[in-house]
Order: sequence, then C-alpha cells, then structure tokens
Amino acid sequence: MPPFELAFLTFAAAALGFQIVSNGLAIHRCRRRVPEGPAKSRPPITLVRPLCGLEHFSRETLGSTFAIDYPDYEILFCVADANDPILPLARAVMAEHGGRDARILVGEDAIGANPKLNNMAKGYRHSSHEHIVFVDSNVFTPPDYLDQLMTTLADGAGMVTAPPVGHAPIGFWAELECAFLNSYQARMQYAIDTLGRGFAQGKTLFFRRADLDHGGFAMLAAEPAEDAAATKMMRAKGQRIRLVGPFLQLVGPRSAAQVWKRHVRWARLRRASFPVFFAPELLAGLLPPLLALMIGLAGTGVNLPLVALAFVATWYLPELLLLRVAGWPRSLPALLLRDMLLPLIFIAGCAGSSFEWHGKAMTASRQASASPRLGRLHPKLLWARLAARNPFA
Repeated sequence: MPPFELAFLTFAAAALGFQIVSNGLAIHRCRRRVPEGPAKSRPPITLVRPLCGLEHFSRETLGSTFAIDYPDYEILFCVADANDPILPLARAVMAEHGGRDARILVGEDAIGANPKLNNMAKGYRHSSHEHIVFVDSNVFTPPDYLDQLMTTLADGAGMVTAPPVGHAPIGFWAELECAFLNSYQARMQYAIDTLGRGFAQGKTLFFRRADLDHGGFAMLAAEPAEDAAATKMMRAKGQRIRLVGPFLQLVGPRSAAQVWKRHVRWARLRRASFPVFFAPELLAGLLPPLLALMIGLAGTGVNLPLVALAFVATWYLPELLLLRVAGWPRSLPALLLRDMLLPLIFIAGCAGSSFEWHGKAMTASRQASASPRLGRLHPKLLWARLAARNPFA
C-alpha cells in the first residue's frame, strides 16, 4: 500500500482507538455510583457562588446549595449588579433556609477583564475559612458535594475541580448542548485526569486558602478564563489537579444560537490560553477520521459505503454505552450534529477573539486579561483598595 494511503488509514485507526479507550476510561470514572460517605477530615469550608441573571432552574440550583450534608460551611452569593433579577430569588431562597450561614455580596472588584472573576473576588475576600470552593450558579450540588471535594483534596491534590454534565435538557438544541458537555468534553477531561494530567474546569474550583493568599487569587486574572489561569498556577507550583463528580448542570431550554455562541466562546478561550493543545481540535470528532478512512481505501476496491457504516457504528457504540452507563441524556441525532459542527467551531475559534458573556463584550486576547493598574499592586495593597468598596446588599 502506498505511504500516502497508509498514513490516512493509520490516522483513522488511531482516532477510532482513542475514541474507544477514552470512552472506556470515562465509563470507569462516570458510572452511576452510591455516595461513599463523609470525608475523614471535615474542616469548615466557604462556598462562593457567583450569580448573574435568572436561569430556567435557578431556584433548584440555589436551593441545592442549602441541602449539602456537611457540618460547617458558609455560603456567599456574589452578584455584580444591584439590579440583577437573580437577587430577589436569592433572597427568597435564603429566607426559606434561615438556619444556614449565608450572605449576599453585591458589587464588582475590577481586578481584571474577566467579569466572572471580578464577581468572585469579593467572595474570596470575605471568606472565613481555610478551604474555599467556587461553584457556578447552574451547577446542582448533591448532598455529598463538599465531602467529595474534601476527600480528593486530602488525597494528595493541590486543587479539586469537576466538569459539569448536562441534565434535564428541554428541546433538541438543549440535547445538542448535552452532547457537547457530556460524552465529548467531560469524557475528555476524565480520560486525561485518569492519565494524571487533570486540568481545571471553572464550574467547580476548590482551593486551600494558602494557594490564593499572597497574590494567588490575583493570578487568576492572568488568563482570559479563571480556570485556565488556575491550571497554570497550580502546575507552576508542582501541585496536581484532580477531578471529582461529575456534577449536574441543569440545562433547561437552549436555542441554536446560544449553543453556537457558547462553544465558539470556549474555543476562543482555549486557543488563547492553550494554543498547542487547541490545534489538534481541528481533527476532533467523527468527520476527519471518516474522511481519512475513505481516502485511504479509495483505490482498494472495497465497498466504501459499507465500510463507512461499520466505522460510524463502531465510533458511536462506546459513546452511547457511556451515556447509558452514566445515566446521561442520549440523542444520536445530537451526537451526529455535534460532530458535524466541531470543525466549524474550530474555524470560528481561530477567526477572532471577541465574544459576548451575559451581555458583556469581551475578548479572549491575553493582553486584555489583566488590569495593568491593579495587576501590579502588591496583593495587600490590592485588597486594601478593594476593601473600601461596600460589597453587601
């Protein structure tokens, strides 16, 4: 066989092998499980939840914050805008759980160009405990949420994180969102973590306070996304990032435009922070290896449609098995459309740096990721300046 055709067939076989192995690793990590019980050590924890806007399942996710089975944790809801429509609901949910230590912090600490990090900053600044977890507003926290985090941190991790898995989709476009989140992104993260190279996912970030003090939190503004900055910070310290969960992200309804914009935004952020690892995404999904297989076999006289059908079936069977074992939403049309969109998302990710987040225009350019004026301040002076602002509702 000529080397040209052999190279294409080798790539197709390698891609299929990776698809099978990565799904197998994810099945091992993400199968439905019984809670393991409390952590051996259960120190007090600060739970910081940045909020921005109302979502379809906001009441359920906010309520889950108060249902965590852990002896001592404080809850800090962070809202940037005093007119945000999430505030009345947050206050109502707090009133329903009056026995919990919970506060709402309002305002924005402009430590960089990332509005989510600016919202999170006051939560870190007003936290009372030596362990701090930042969890996004649309993550449903199970009763053993903090025990999972604490057990893994105590087992040699420098930081603990968890990818979300899409749950409760309403409509086809929400199923497409789940196809991206679950058996594509979460699968990749758990496979990589199993091989010892876990990286942070901003939906859950669990730190020891010692790693955030003395300028550590300000370092999260060094990248356009706080999870990318956290990954680089912890690896520079020589500390391992470990994954737990996964935890549910309640998706609700989605539009085609929302799904497209969200994943283009994430692609641009990945390209800005990890360009070397972003480049291979051009070959992600079913289409590149299927095309390579067809080119490699074009002159062999085999029945190409039959071979293509067998390849597609072999490609998706492990993924469908993962979805079944894990109990995640299953939609083969959504998986097919996702893989058709992956090359287009890669191209769009390379085509620009700007995007929109909750109505705010942003850029994935690293030059704009940190505030020159505040970024050079000594951490004590930085927080002294920020402390002069009233963070309370």
